[in-house]
Amino acid sequence: MTPSVSLCSAASRAERETRGSTIILRQQKKFVNVIMQIIEPLLIGNYRIVQDTELYRFTSDSVLLARFVKAKAGEQVADFCAGCGIVGLHFFAENTGIRHVTLFELQKEMAELARRTVELNGLYDLFTVENIAVQDIPPRYIEAFSLILCNPPYEKGGFENADPKKAVCRKELALPLEELVASAARCLKFGGRFALVHRADRLSELFCTLHAAGLEPKKLQLVSGKEGAKPYLALVMAKKGGKSGLEVLPTLANTAAAGRMGAEKGAAETGAAGPEGTQTTKISAADGKGTFPTAAGEEI
Repeated sequence: MTPSVSLCSAASRAERETRGSTIILRQQKKFVNVIMQIIEPLLIGNYRIVQDTELYRFTSDSVLLARFVKAKAGEQVADFCAGCGIVGLHFFAENTGIRHVTLFELQKEMAELARRTVELNGLYDLFTVENIAVQDIPPRYIEAFSLILCNPPYEKGGFENADPKKAVCRKELALPLEELVASAARCLKFGGRFALVHRADRLSELFCTLHAAGLEPKKLQLVSGKEGAKPYLALVMAKKGGKSGLEVLPTLANTAAAGRMGAEKGAAETGAAGPEGTQTTKISAADGKGTFPTAAGEEI
């Protein structure tokens, strides 16, 4: 009998040790997940943004887009491809009179970051987060918005070896341009505005796609890495049912962008037009370290 007791005790002990190891591993995993999420100041009022160091983190094009248009009174805003919610939150922080902001994000992990950001800033009544593909936005949102903002995935090549969760934020893997524009046209009220950022070298394709969907381009600003450099980015605003006529703003030189986290109010320093009608903007960072990746993957 004694050997049996010893074997049972050994088995029980081994089982406890296994369970103990499992609990420790779960605790370690939970701890790792916690430290991957970071809270950074938006540097506008007391607003803060939640990001995850293992997921896609926003670049300067999100900040430029949020500053490209101004809100109108009673604005119903949607942020397509919202990620952690940076464009919608930054736009809300910079403007007044906004009635509501709805964030649409495909990836569950990114949508959860957006929800945490909303909760962190106490914006429960003013923000809604929808974890859904832009193409699958439900009928209740048809013609519901007066303004749609979007920093979409716009790269067509590369990223074969990239993290899929990051690649889908940069490359047209899940959201082709035609489907994005069609969804925007469906969700906009007549006279509503669609503001987005895209590659400068795809501007002709973008304009044709917008026009075909009944969204008339009304405002354009090109962005370069420095004064006199070739533009890499385009900020475009189109209007549903708008008449022809395009306002072309001076090229914006996105210079002295330091660190990953940018959004300080007043950091945009727009002076008189420089050579060849170039304006200069400076985007400050929360951590003040490193470089600030641009939309096209450059670092300036």
